[in-house]
Amino acid sequence: MREEKDSLGTVEVPSDALYGAQTQRAIDNFPISGIPLPASFIQALAHIKSACAHANAELGLLDHDVAAEIERAADSIAAGEHADQFPVDVFQTGSGTSTNMNMNEVIARLASTQLEKDVHPNDHVNKGQSSNDVIPTAIHLSALLALTKQLMPSLQQLINSVSTKADTLKNELKTGRTHLMDAMPMTFGQELGGWAYQLGDSQQRLQESVNRLQVLAIGGTAIGTGVNTHNSFARHVVSVLNERLSLTMHVADNHFALISGQETALEVSSHLRTLANTLFKISNDLRWMNSGPYAGIGEIALPALQPGSSIMPGKVNPVIPEAVAMVSAQVTGNDTTIAMAAQSGNFQLNVMLPVIAYNLLQSISLVANSCQAIGGTTLKDFTLNHDTIDHALSRNPILVTALNNEIGYELSAKIAKQAYEQKLSVKEVAKSMTDLSDQTLDKLLDPRNMI
Repeated sequence: MREEKDSLGTVEVPSDALYGAQTQRAIDNFPISGIPLPASFIQALAHIKSACAHANAELGLLDHDVAAEIERAADSIAAGEHADQFPVDVFQTGSGTSTNMNMNEVIARLASTQLEKDVHPNDHVNKGQSSNDVIPTAIHLSALLALTKQLMPSLQQLINSVSTKADTLKNELKTGRTHLMDAMPMTFGQELGGWAYQLGDSQQRLQESVNRLQVLAIGGTAIGTGVNTHNSFARHVVSVLNERLSLTMHVADNHFALISGQETALEVSSHLRTLANTLFKISNDLRWMNSGPYAGIGEIALPALQPGSSIMPGKVNPVIPEAVAMVSAQVTGNDTTIAMAAQSGNFQLNVMLPVIAYNLLQSISLVANSCQAIGGTTLKDFTLNHDTIDHALSRNPILVTALNNEIGYELSAKIAKQAYEQKLSVKEVAKSMTDLSDQTLDKLLDPRNMI
């Protein structure tokens, strides 16, 4: 162990730790979940620290040698190094100050070691900043990177997979269902086309949210006034981030709003919940259509990925749709947490920032991975059980709907009821109960004329 000092006194810190006293106090104070903030958040925060050092040097506020070493240290963290040096629990001080100081201390120690002179975590690494503007900025940046680099490509790939499968099945007839009961016929292409459209809607919603994620709170410092910050600091920081990360972010017009409010994070979370809901719907449709193989619907056969039972040999379950359904439940819970946390903008600061960051990034990652999982073999390689499909379609009493305009609803209902009770085709019953010709019945009752 070694002794480290902060404004409250001395603290013992593990001798090999890169962090200092304030991080150690947070470790001691918050032994709550054992869950640190996600690596993607830590890396985004490191990008911000690097850009801030660069901006301070450009503005003549920080010696170039000090700024260079801060940048070098921060860039190494942004690249994934020293990940074990960020152990502070998600459930910590609501501003995320403990995580901000954790970052400041690690960078300061790395930079000091290289320079062989003192680099201070507050005076140098945190110069021109406050936890109150840095942590909201990191929430936006980490979510923006996760959305654009991870989720949006995975979602587009899923949309492409669904659309391709829909096109290959565009002429394959099946029985539609409402209320889990037989309804009018449709094609598999129409059914999957509906999925693709739903997914596309979520894609558009998320893309619109990206515009608001690109607005950053940096430069507002403690409460939004920008105290102790150069007037050009925030603009320089954002310019550096945009150049390095190939983004188009800009400084907030009103820092007070972004420091005390988390509406954008809540908006993104709600759209993630909507997308997860669509994935849940697709998963359940696949599970129902795959159910059986003999006592269920059995229209399709999903790829057999693993044995399904520890006691029933030969049983194979729809494991990917089940996993994705659980993700939907988790994302819904995350959204509820974010909704409650977003309400905690007490006066000039939201005080639940770490839990917002954690849940938002987890939802993005879970949904992105789910898109990849269900868009893989599950969708690409499922096959149709034509005998089951054709048998159900040919005896579907709801086909009688096509006769409504010819014989009226009441007589059509009687035909459907009798066809179902006597296990006959609609044509057989209609032929005996109406004066319609075989030719007319064949034309009206052809499922391909109903889609």
